[in-house]
Amino acid sequence: MTESTGPAGPQTFPDFASWPRRILALLIDWIASYGVAFFILRDVQHTAFGALTMAIFLLESAVGVALSSGSFGQLATKVRVHRLDGQPLSLLQALLRQVLVCLVIPPLVFRADGRGLHDLWTRSAAFNRV
Repeated sequence: MTESTGPAGPQTFPDFASWPRRILALLIDWIASYGVAFFILRDVQHTAFGALTMAIFLLESAVGVALSSGSFGQLATKVRVHRLDGQPLSLLQALLRQVLVCLVIPPLVFRADGRGLHDLWTRSAAFNRV
């Protein structure tokens, strides 16, 4: 458990995934998406390469979060994503969350408990998988 002191005294948070773990998961997902895009186009200089990589990342991570509570990278780093009540995200919630991750700024604006805007807006969080 992580503790934080607020106006109402110390607060405890569930076992949220650490930032290094989340960043490693993102890196693994991005490298995998880059590899699939390269396999499809065979040319990193192609004008659509960046957009294809982003689309693959978005779909892979959203479907992974909706179906198995984590993208390929999150499953590899033992991070799981679900709603705060313990329920899995719907495909629409997972897609919204991942679109916000792709915008970059929402994950960088976060609260003391480590949840970024993308988690706050979808009422979700990244937890350590046990």
